[in-house]
Amino acid sequence: HSPEFITKYRTCRRQARECSGEADHHEGMSSDDELTPAEINEFQKSKDNVLEDSRKVFEDVHADFCDIRKILLKFQEWKEKIPDSYCDAYISFCLPKLLNPLIRVQLMNWNPLEQNFTELEEMPWFKAIEEFSNANTVSES
Repeated sequence: HSPEFITKYRTCRRQARECSGEADHHEGMSSDDELTPAEINEFQKSKDNVLEDSRKVFEDVHADFCDIRKILLKFQEWKEKIPDSYCDAYISFCLPKLLNPLIRVQLMNWNPLEQNFTELEEMPWFKAIEEFSNANTVSES
């Protein structure tokens, strides 16, 4: 849920409780099971729109620059071919900022509260970063 939606929803519920005279309510103890079917449909529609838009984010980007594994391979080649330049560029500080948007798009639909969610460690981007990190550790030693 968006923060605005949640705030609006909680305000409406609080006002309804005040009008009905419910005094037995403890703030923060409510359940989202109280959503109406219309609100659930509105949320699902909004979520679907966001996911559809997220699929379009990198549609005009060359595949070499929107695939984390391919990007990390380029950096690995750089490190192996020109190690001094690689170290001077402080790549270890740059990679998180570079990969952040790519990872965020891939996590857009990830929900650890769902019953059949994928563990982070099993996601392709995580494995690619792990392999890159292991390759760096091996080459440094």
